[in-house]
Amino acid sequence: MNPSALLELISSRYYRTIPFSTQPRLLTASPNLGSALPSNLAGIKKQQLSVISQDSKGDTREELEEGTEGSSSMENEPENLGGTMFSEKGSAEEKNKALQGLLSKLNLQEYQSTKLGLRDVLEIGSESKENWTPQMLEDLPWHFLRKVMALNGTARNTSLGHRACDDEGGSEEAQIAGGDVFSFSDTDIRESVHPLDILCAVLLCSDSFLQQEILSKMSMCQFALPLLLPAINTPRCTLMLWAMRDIVRKWRPHSLAESRGFREESLVLTAMPTISFVRLGSCSFSKSKLLNDVLSPSQQHHDFFIHHDMESGNVPREIADGLVEISWYFPGGRENSDLFPEPVAVTNLHGDIESHWLQFSFLTEISSAVFIVSESISERQYALLSSLQGSATKYYFILNCKNGNPKETLEFLNKLAPVLNLGKSQLLKKDSTTNNAGFVQELKSAIKSIMSSPPKRMNLKAMAVTARELGIQVDEDRKECQSASERAREITVEIKDVAKYKREMLRLQGDLWEELAKVEKELCRMRRQGETATEDYKCQLREQQLELRRQQNQCGLTDGLIKFVNGIEQLPSVEKHYFLKWMKFSLDPIARDNLFKLWDQYKGKSKMEGDDPQALAMLDKLISTTSLGVEHFMRELGQFYEAECSMVKEGDKAECERQFTHLPGIAADLMLEGFPMELLDGNSSNIPLQWATDVLTQLHAKLGGRSRMLVLTVLGVQSTGKSTLLNTMFGLQFAVSSGRCTRGAFMTLIKVAENFQQELGCDFILVIDTEGLKAQELAKLEDSYQHDNELATLVIGLSDITIVNMAMENATEMKDVLQIVVHAFLRMEEIGQKPNCQFVHQNVSDVSAHDQNMRDRKHLLEQLNEMTKAAARMEKCKKVNFSCIMDYDVEKHNWYIPGLWHGVPPMAPVNMGYSESVCELKKYLIDLIKQRSHNRAPKDIPQFVKWVESLWNAVKHENFIFSFRNSLVAEAYNQLSMKYSEWDWHFRKEIHLWVSEKETVIQNQTLEKLQAGALSMLKNEAQEKLQHEKQKVLDNLQDYFESEVSNLHLIEKYREDFIRSAKCLKNELESYSENKCEEAIRIRKGQVKTENIQTSYMQIIEGKVDRVLDECRNKKHKLEHEELKLEFENMWRETLSELEFSSLQKREIYREMESQLRKDLANRGSAIRQTLQESGSLLYYGINNFRMKKEYLDSAWINTMKQPYIGECETDVHTEELAKSLIDEGKRYTEEKVNSKVDYDEIYCRELLNIINKRLQQEDVKKLGTTACFEVDLKIHILGEAAWRFQKMHEDFIKQNDPQCRLEKLKPQYFSTFTDLYLEKDENQTRARDFCDQCLKPALVVYINKRLGIEIVDDILNKAESVEYGSRTFFQFTVQKKLLEEMNFDNYMKYIKNYEEFVKTWIQRRMMDHYRETKRLGELEKKILSTIIKKVREVLESSKNEKNTTVLAFLNNFCEALQQDLVISKDNLLGTQFKNTAKTGQFCANIQTFLLGLEHEILSQFGGLDIHTKISNLSLKPQDVIFKRVFGCGKQCPFCKVPCEAGGSAHKEHFASVHWPQGLCNFRDLYTQKLIYDICSSEVVSENSFRKLGTKEKFLPYKDYQVYYPDWRIQPDPSFEASDYWKFVFQKFNHQFAKSYNAKPADLPRNWGKITETRALEGLKEAFNMK
Repeated sequence: MNPSALLELISSRYYRTIPFSTQPRLLTASPNLGSALPSNLAGIKKQQLSVISQDSKGDTREELEEGTEGSSSMENEPENLGGTMFSEKGSAEEKNKALQGLLSKLNLQEYQSTKLGLRDVLEIGSESKENWTPQMLEDLPWHFLRKVMALNGTARNTSLGHRACDDEGGSEEAQIAGGDVFSFSDTDIRESVHPLDILCAVLLCSDSFLQQEILSKMSMCQFALPLLLPAINTPRCTLMLWAMRDIVRKWRPHSLAESRGFREESLVLTAMPTISFVRLGSCSFSKSKLLNDVLSPSQQHHDFFIHHDMESGNVPREIADGLVEISWYFPGGRENSDLFPEPVAVTNLHGDIESHWLQFSFLTEISSAVFIVSESISERQYALLSSLQGSATKYYFILNCKNGNPKETLEFLNKLAPVLNLGKSQLLKKDSTTNNAGFVQELKSAIKSIMSSPPKRMNLKAMAVTARELGIQVDEDRKECQSASERAREITVEIKDVAKYKREMLRLQGDLWEELAKVEKELCRMRRQGETATEDYKCQLREQQLELRRQQNQCGLTDGLIKFVNGIEQLPSVEKHYFLKWMKFSLDPIARDNLFKLWDQYKGKSKMEGDDPQALAMLDKLISTTSLGVEHFMRELGQFYEAECSMVKEGDKAECERQFTHLPGIAADLMLEGFPMELLDGNSSNIPLQWATDVLTQLHAKLGGRSRMLVLTVLGVQSTGKSTLLNTMFGLQFAVSSGRCTRGAFMTLIKVAENFQQELGCDFILVIDTEGLKAQELAKLEDSYQHDNELATLVIGLSDITIVNMAMENATEMKDVLQIVVHAFLRMEEIGQKPNCQFVHQNVSDVSAHDQNMRDRKHLLEQLNEMTKAAARMEKCKKVNFSCIMDYDVEKHNWYIPGLWHGVPPMAPVNMGYSESVCELKKYLIDLIKQRSHNRAPKDIPQFVKWVESLWNAVKHENFIFSFRNSLVAEAYNQLSMKYSEWDWHFRKEIHLWVSEKETVIQNQTLEKLQAGALSMLKNEAQEKLQHEKQKVLDNLQDYFESEVSNLHLIEKYREDFIRSAKCLKNELESYSENKCEEAIRIRKGQVKTENIQTSYMQIIEGKVDRVLDECRNKKHKLEHEELKLEFENMWRETLSELEFSSLQKREIYREMESQLRKDLANRGSAIRQTLQESGSLLYYGINNFRMKKEYLDSAWINTMKQPYIGECETDVHTEELAKSLIDEGKRYTEEKVNSKVDYDEIYCRELLNIINKRLQQEDVKKLGTTACFEVDLKIHILGEAAWRFQKMHEDFIKQNDPQCRLEKLKPQYFSTFTDLYLEKDENQTRARDFCDQCLKPALVVYINKRLGIEIVDDILNKAESVEYGSRTFFQFTVQKKLLEEMNFDNYMKYIKNYEEFVKTWIQRRMMDHYRETKRLGELEKKILSTIIKKVREVLESSKNEKNTTVLAFLNNFCEALQQDLVISKDNLLGTQFKNTAKTGQFCANIQTFLLGLEHEILSQFGGLDIHTKISNLSLKPQDVIFKRVFGCGKQCPFCKVPCEAGGSAHKEHFASVHWPQGLCNFRDLYTQKLIYDICSSEVVSENSFRKLGTKEKFLPYKDYQVYYPDWRIQPDPSFEASDYWKFVFQKFNHQFAKSYNAKPADLPRNWGKITETRALEGLKEAFNMK
């Protein structure tokens, strides 16, 4: 009888329980099918996950008892209830009402329409950090989902957490009330929900993809899965075919036991016998429990099916009646212990078959045998069963003779025997005397019997066909699903031979991509360079790289790829998900089949040939080529994108011609939707950097810039459960395969719940899953260790938290992995990245594991320490133990996790201990993330991208630590350098102001106050000031490192450099301040002597003036002006003739300097003395240029230094440079002293000689091999140049301080006073005017000149463009960018040949231009003058009111009040005091009146000066301060002379962002005389050698340059384009450089000619991280 006829018959005669509204029909895919599926679960408030103590509001006890009696979940219902909670009058409305009631109780109503998705469930929320127990019914769905995602065996428990407490409390209350403590009553089972109701409700409220994940996890837990969901809110029940599509099972049939082979197949596609169990009427024993006994191994019971005696199994079912569950048995290839030799499926219908005839009919069609469990058979039931006549299915009856009429039952069974072809073996009886174990064995035997006769075999896909025929819905029949399936099938149907398909359809990622990866690494490692010049070899590799990209770019999108792109680009989100899933389901079986064949081949070969590395390599290649997944299609798209980007960059393709710009956005969308994205392609061991960068950049944009993320990685030996650990911890879907199909690293984004982001400190967790290290099939290959090292370094470098997964059975491999991991951690510590490390020890099940393994943990630490020492030696850095490279706590950072399986697979469920331990680890990690996020800001995507770029670039080089260049590190270092420069200037400024103030005070002191003790007091005060300012710098540094500035942890290792720099700055300023104070005191003492002499002369003059005044007054007639003048002139002439002037003695400075030179060279031998005698006077030297002579160099030493390359490092050129620098330094020192306008002091000559001696004693100068003749001539030249200037300075000082000259200057003032007194004029105003002009004005001008330099520096550093002076790196970038804009060869020559002079000129020119174009300098002058005028006014104001004070007293008080600011000329002051009888108040008022005019006059005077004059008058030269700021330590690269850019002054390492081609510095080939074009940043990774200056050693490898230049760090260029700037300059001016150096032009690589000015600028920006 066909199914339709059978169904029609049953409907007309017997079907009374659930009436059909329509006839059965085949379902077709329709748009309404999706909505027909129960919908209900997507926006559950996470508050429902928090623990809330609240009484549950269940049904009343009466209702509960009634429900329990009739509950089909107990499977022993009285016959009158028909085994269902729905009465015979039940209707769809009632079912829906029951559903709505349940959903309401569970708070799931909102998810009926808006389904709950996988991302909603995986979202990290606050509950992730808690041990969470459901407290209310609405917590139960979330409890189930969380537990099942974590593979926890208690996921189906639905009891609430507060019940035990309530019961206990109730008992106590009863005792207190005096009531009965004990009573017989049913438990309040309504307080919970039946587990199957929870399952059905959750599935109804989940979308297809979450359903799939739930069933996959349930399958791992060995839970029975829902095969048919009951018709609750749909017309028909639903077959869960799609939901089971993702389940793959592994087993070993007995036929493969001997070969130790196994099968791995999708559950949906595996054909096997199906045995169904159903109930007819009531039954007093649990069918589900019986099935659990049948399927469980003898030593280990497992509850596959929910039954009455399980927790909450006794709660009445509300919606789960009619549910058909399915479970499987898979053999493990052990004949003694396997229950069945082949796989078998077992289904279980919940509810009576009379009530669920449709489900029963389906089971009869798909099953090899149906076991009908019943206690009795009535006539009605007999008639029902008779309708099965003609069915090919075997029927068995399990008769429980407890109730009913046994005779009647046997009678009906005998009648049924011929109808259903029943034999004696098809009746199994069970009564109260039956032994349960025996009965289970009997049932197993029956099943074995069924399987031994050829049974009907059917897979789930075939079952769907039957289901559709019966009118049962299939979840896969949704329109979106079918459409996506068709699209995927169009692609995969063409795949017959995977290797061929990949060769023809995915052409870019095969040999082309692998060759590209090799070329890319060779560009960094230069291993096959041979005799080729480095830059030529790099250009060849670059051409090869571009040619491979051109070949890729010439390939068009194949048909399959076009269809794939359309699938992921054009489809709506849901359909796209279906499409990608279908691709996976279609491709995985192909990959698995290929893999099994390859392993079979390998086993065969290994038996015959042993372990052959070549065979292994071939196998690995085959595995790669025959493996095919969605990631390969995405990888191909990435290569198309990369190739196009390369062509655009090279100018081979216009921007408007691009086709693939949209691809990164598509990939970003997939990441957002939870799909893993390939980061490192394990087949080629390479990262498609442009593709990865742009995908992540798009992702950042799509997230609206909110992309703070914590990166978590797992590393470990292959096949130790890394992916399973991540999947269990976070519910992810990383591939878990028996073979090594996927290699490399994949990343998945997990969203953090909105309300948890602030607490956790990040928006996402990025999880990176890696291939296993030490893969068996690769372990013997030469590059396997390097591959593993690269992978570990990359992922540990990207990680914030690294989990090192250690399986206890892989101890040997683990030791190798630890070695790799230690290397990676060491490298990270060196570059400032310090990820947290958690060691997970898997397969440790003892409860005392943590304590028992204390010794093991200590041993592990010892191992790690030893490995760290070994790794440090290899990496050439100083580290002594593991704790030096990371924060490691033996107790907290070790986790012991039991094995994954509880028992022996394939029938073992997941170990509860495993799930709970992983859950504990997850909670700890969440807490750790919170701590790390608050201590250190998480990376956002742009920062992560920069890390990927820099880490990968460094990984590609052999020496990781010295190859690492990270833009985030550079940025953080630059920011710190800029901050330190601010603190440095503030320190300098404070000391300059202090010194200026003290110099002024000293100038105002008398000789008595400058005697012993004055200098000592000043030094003590200076020490206090210096210590205070140094501490401020150190405090600022400390505060900066404790601030929330991003990425400070990356530059922690540079902190000591800046601390040392602060100390050095203090020492420098200490020396400066002490010298300045000493000099000021020395000068003042000299001034006091001349002032005393001058004062005595002035007293005589004043006496004479007084006498003449009296004489004139006594004359009878009033004298006219001319007569007065004549009288005054006669007196003046007469007085001067009477005075005996003792002027300063003129000295022959050059002779004094000659004497000091002879003393300096006294112990250098007779030849030197002879040379000095023959040299003549110093005055004849220093006029002409210093020229090199042959006798300046030791010829014997020169002969040892012949090299193939000569140039700047050639000794005579180096020596000439040395001489020039010392001559320039001597000039600067002399200029400074001459400008001070004081008398010469012999200390100046001593200091010049000290400068020369100090430089000549330095190691690099000693290696030049200079002779004593060079030293003598150089000193004579420098002292000769200084001698005539010092002589003139001395003579000018004598002239300036000649007593007679000084008196002559005062003559007009005396005559004016004499005239006023004679004519009895009111001289108040005149005296006030004289005071302003003669005393105040010069002092104010000096004050401005002292302060203006400091103000200019402040002004320059505070203006918008000041960033160019912010750090040495910024300055270098600005200068080189400007040079490129000007493109002037002479400027480049100055920059290269005389960098120091160029920088000084540059700064001065920029400063002059700035102040010439603006009025800013006048504003600064006005600001300074206003400040001091304000002080003067305050002093005058306070003196106005002083009565009975003479002008003399007032002037003394005035000078004392302003002694720290102004130095008022004593001569002029005495002139003002002479015969001044004015009243103090009026005198002050008059001065105040003149002040405004004086202010304008001074500003006008400054305004009339040109800027050069102004700057030259300043005591602090601003250009010198800024020069110190940007010039740095002045060290140059030992190979190319590029200046060091490191911040501070006491850094341990010198570095530069970009190095020059050596020909720019006059390096040439000795034989051809052509300039060479090697760049040292390329040479240090090449196989080339160099010869170190000053040694007689053989040629040394560039790679070992740090052995010989340990204080220089020359990093490889971050990219091929980074050095384009100087390549462009060399190419542009090749002939000019050659002409200038008297050499031949370089034969530059052809590629250099293609570099444009735009590309040069881009290269400069990249090198200096200015993009």
